[in-house]
Amino acid sequence: MARQTSGITLQQLSYFIEVAAEGSITAAADLLFVAQPTMSAAMKDLESRVGRTLLLRSARGVTLTSDGTEFLGYARQVVEQAALLEQRYLGRPPSRRLLGVSTQHYSFAVDAFVQMVKGTEAAEYEFSLRETRTWDIIEDVRTLRSELGILYRNDFNRNVIDKLLRDSGLVFHPLFVAEPHIFISRKNPLASRDRATLDDLADLPRLTFDQGTNNSFYFAEEILSTLSSSREIRVSDRATIFNLMIGLNGYTISTGIVSDDLDPDIVAVPLDVDEHIEIGWIGHSAIPLTEQGRRYLAEVRRVVAGFGVELLG
Repeated sequence: MARQTSGITLQQLSYFIEVAAEGSITAAADLLFVAQPTMSAAMKDLESRVGRTLLLRSARGVTLTSDGTEFLGYARQVVEQAALLEQRYLGRPPSRRLLGVSTQHYSFAVDAFVQMVKGTEAAEYEFSLRETRTWDIIEDVRTLRSELGILYRNDFNRNVIDKLLRDSGLVFHPLFVAEPHIFISRKNPLASRDRATLDDLADLPRLTFDQGTNNSFYFAEEILSTLSSSREIRVSDRATIFNLMIGLNGYTISTGIVSDDLDPDIVAVPLDVDEHIEIGWIGHSAIPLTEQGRRYLAEVRRVVAGFGVELLG
């Protein structure tokens, strides 16, 4: 592709960021109130200027090439810095804040999201928080539907998760290591115990998050997924799993960090097993986090530290 000598415009970068986020030139054009042919021409002109193919086009929309993924990281930084300049020297109000997060079902991730939104100075914003399946978290970040993802790994799933991340151009950044706990209703007889054992759980319904078509022990959100259970219920969202803890005296295994504000009827009891849960965030190896992404992770660290958990890095 021949390289043009004229420069790249901020408008082209803004268009490109929106196209990447929507996965569709038409959808991005509609969102920005731009004619579809104009948006399409702007993307072709951008590719001509940089001399590289940034988008793969198909009947289902567009996806980023490896060059496009790297370019998006730089484009976000340039547009963000331009907005900061306008705020500083032209008196413009803070720009519309955008951030997408995909996460396993952790209340600390939601609590941090709440605090981030409360702290934003933007008059307008558009955030997304997806509590979803392990495979979908990785896919969301790979395709840039979300800027970052939050999930866990341990000795059992580490090799599988790390290989999948490498193949997707992603990197795992550890946040903290948690001791396994069971989440149960405050009315559960085990709620008063200092610790629980696997034998204590034998007759209780085990509640797990459904992993859909990519169901695998390695993608399970709960540790000890290979242990058999005579009573097991799979659910798709955190509200349902908490309702079943209350209604059926069920349990799930997680980090031990539960928000009294968001989940007042649930308690965490340490589980007496020789296991650890390493929680971390994933992102593109070639794309730096935006300012908003860094703010969210700062809130995650603040929320987790409030539970007395030692942070990594």
